[in-house]
Amino acid sequence: MKRVLVKSVFDAFDYVMDHYYPAGLEDLASRSDTYAVISIQDTHTKGFGLEFRENQFCKGVLTLYFDDIVKEVPGAVLFSRGQAEKILDFIHAQKRVDTLLIHCYAGQSRSRAVGAFAVKMLGGDNSRYFKTGTPNPHVINILEEVWDSRNCEEN
Repeated sequence: MKRVLVKSVFDAFDYVMDHYYPAGLEDLASRSDTYAVISIQDTHTKGFGLEFRENQFCKGVLTLYFDDIVKEVPGAVLFSRGQAEKILDFIHAQKRVDTLLIHCYAGQSRSRAVGAFAVKMLGGDNSRYFKTGTPNPHVINILEEVWDSRNCEEN
């Protein structure tokens, strides 16, 4: 994996559409890299009405439904250990793609937390995610706890 991109749902859609071309006109595509998507969607609307699918460029999709909260809130879904497990497994399974594309509604909190964690998990420096925004602290804490517990089990 060469890079991790964190986007809003709108910018994620634009990124995906940069890979599109009309039949027989491949040179019109702005991008040709392979990618995998972690799509984080809100629960109160049952998602954004947008679903990513695998194709010649998109090699994997993980769609999760949880809200941008840091503690239990009636009517909202808090990020869980089970969802963290799915993210770790997905990142590991998608290491061969060029780009890991992560989005939530605004690309500022939930996806930023997952992006920061993914960069760390892949051995990179994730400090930029904390300098330019506020990753959801609950999401990143749960991801790190699950990752640490896996590392302890392996050793």
